Amino acid sequence: MSELSNRRILLIDDTPSIHVDFRKILTPTPVQTVELDEMEAALFGSEVKSTRALFELDSAYGGQEGLGKLQEALQQNQPYALAFVDMRMPEGWDGAQTIEHLWQEDPRLQVVVCTAYSDYSWDELLDRLQAHDRLLILKKPFDNIEVQQMANTLLTKWDMTERAFVQMSHLEHLVDQRTTQFKQASEALQREIDERKQLESQLVQSEKLASLGQLAAGVAHEINNPIGFISSNLGTLDGYFKQLQEMLDAYRDAEEAIDSSELVERLQQLRERIELEFLRDDIPLLIKESKDGISRVGQIVKDLKEFSRADSNQEWQWANLQQGIESTLNIVANELKYKADVVKDYQHLPDIECLPSQINQVIMNLIVNASQAIGPERGTLTLRTGIDGEKVWIEVADTGTGIPPASLQKIFDPFFTTKPVGQGTGLGLSLSYGIVKKHRGDISVVSEVGVGSTFRVELPIHQSKPTA
Repeated sequence: MSELSNRRILLIDDTPSIHVDFRKILTPTPVQTVELDEMEAALFGSEVKSTRALFELDSAYGGQEGLGKLQEALQQNQPYALAFVDMRMPEGWDGAQTIEHLWQEDPRLQVVVCTAYSDYSWDELLDRLQAHDRLLILKKPFDNIEVQQMANTLLTKWDMTERAFVQMSHLEHLVDQRTTQFKQASEALQREIDERKQLESQLVQSEKLASLGQLAAGVAHEINNPIGFISSNLGTLDGYFKQLQEMLDAYRDAEEAIDSSELVERLQQLRERIELEFLRDDIPLLIKESKDGISRVGQIVKDLKEFSRADSNQEWQWANLQQGIESTLNIVANELKYKADVVKDYQHLPDIECLPSQINQVIMNLIVNASQAIGPERGTLTLRTGIDGEKVWIEVADTGTGIPPASLQKIFDPFFTTKPVGQGTGLGLSLSYGIVKKHRGDISVVSEVGVGSTFRVELPIHQSKPTA
C-alpha cells in the first residue's frame, strides 16, 4: 500500500452468521443525513462530509481460502493488517494451522483468535505459534465494543509497526550510504597516504641526488688536482724516458770504441742483469697504462658529476640523453660486468628538455633491475634509443626470468616488489613512473616469463608545460 493507514481486515470463520455479525459491527451501514449535511454546509460554509467506512472487511470460510485471499492481497500490494480467525473449523485447517500458514506468508499480520472452546490450551497455543506480541484471544460470545476496540488497537499497532519498519529501512539505507561514504573516504585517504609516501620518497631521492651532486662536485674538485699533476708528470716522464733512450742508444754505439775488453764485458753483464732491453720496452707500456688509468679515473668523476647533476632547484635543462645513458652505464659497470653483455643499438637523438639527474635515475633503475632479473646465468642487456616525431624513446631489454602476468599490472605500484625481504623497497619503478609522468612521458613494459622483459620510456623533446 502506498499509505501506511491500513484498515483492511480478513475474517476467517466457517459460520456464515459470524460474518454477518462482524459486518454489522465493523462496517455498519451509515445513516443517511444528506439533507442535514447540506444545511450545515449552507449555514457554516463547509463542504458536505463524505461518509467513509471505518474498516474494510473481507470474508473467508476456511483456512485455505483465507490464505488464498492473503496471498492475492500481498500480490496487489494491499496487505491485510488484521485477521480474525476461528479456532475450530471442522473442514480443513483448524485455527492454529491457519495462523501458521498466514504468518509464513506475512509475518506482519496481526491476529485475533475467536472461539468459545479450543483443542489447545491458551498457553499451548501461544507457545506453539511463538507470537505473544501478535496474537490476541477473543472468547465467544463477544461484545461489539470489544471487537471494535481490538480492531482499532491492532490496526493502529500495524500502522506504527509499519512506520517503524519504514523508518528503520530508511535509517539502514542512510547507515549503508554513510558507511559507503566512509569507505570511499577511507580509500581516498589511503590513496592520499600512499601518494604522500611516494612524494616523500621522491623528495628523499631528490635530496639524495642533490647531496650526491654536491659530493661529486667536491670529490671532482679534490681529485682533479692530483689527477692533473699526475697526468702532467706522466707526460713529462714519458718525454724524459725518450731522451734517456736516445742516450742509451748513444752509449751502446760508443761500446765499439772502448778498447778495454774487460770494461765491455762488465757493461754487457750489467745490461743483462738489469734486463735493459725489457725495461726499454716495458717502461713505455707502464707509462701508457698509467695515463689510461688516470684518464679512466677522470672519466668516472666526470660521469659521476654528469649522472648526479645538481638540478634539485627543478630548473629544466637541455641534455643529451645518450650521454646520460653512457654515464649511467659507467656508474653501474661493476653491477653488469659479471652478469650480462651490454648491446647498444643507438640512433642519433636530439637534446631534450628535462631534469637530467632524474632521467638518469630512471635509466639506472631500469638497468639495475634488468641486471638483477637475468639470474645466475650470464645474459644479454640491450639498450636501444630512437626518435618518433616529437618524442624520443629508450628501451632496456633483458634476457631474464620475465614478469608473471599477475605481477605485471602492479609493478609500478608503490612498495610492490617481487624481491625477497630486505632486497627491495618496491619504490624503484614507482619513482621511475612518477618521474616519467612528471616529464609528460610514458613508461611501459612487455614481458614473457622465461624469455625476458623490455621496458620502454618515451619522453617529449620539448616541455611546453613542465611540472615542478
